[in-house]
Amino acid sequence: MEYLQVDDDLHLEEIKLSHAGLVFEVIERDRNYLRRWLPFVDQTRRIKDTERYIRTILSPSLKKQNCVYTIWYRGEFAGLAGYKDTDLINHKSEIGYWLTEKLQGRGIMTRAVRKLVDFGFRNMQLNRIQIRVAVGNARSAAIARRLGFESEGIERNGEYHTDRYFDLEVFSMLKSEWKDRLIQR
Repeated sequence: MEYLQVDDDLHLEEIKLSHAGLVFEVIERDRNYLRRWLPFVDQTRRIKDTERYIRTILSPSLKKQNCVYTIWYRGEFAGLAGYKDTDLINHKSEIGYWLTEKLQGRGIMTRAVRKLVDFGFRNMQLNRIQIRVAVGNARSAAIARRLGFESEGIERNGEYHTDRYFDLEVFSMLKSEWKDRLIQR
């Protein structure tokens, strides 16, 4: 799906090569903020790095496994969110996300991730969605908890960047649990 309307202020648009300049500009501007939790930031030094990333995820061999969306809040680019390492045989995927520093604290990412979870279960026939968050990244973990994801435990030394390993808390939601949450609303 190329375009997902979240609400009047927020929509998601499938990433395109034409977004590379804007994505790189925000990474460059928010580099110190983003690099604390995101391993790709230190490897993103030039616009060509962002272009290479976009070309890779849009390549036919990876497109079924990774679908990344740009996040637009009131017409302003706000960050990225999407599915990664999708396993269509086992009906599962992971959702990853990041938001520009200046737009934090407005519920943008919670709403965007809720839309991706709902779309994944309704339209992609997923049965399981997980979110992995570096231990200590309280804001990111709060999104998973707010949406009702269950903490499954810690993936020890699950991610390496900024010259050290990070433990990752693994959260998951099953399709049956999501349906139950929708009924309870």
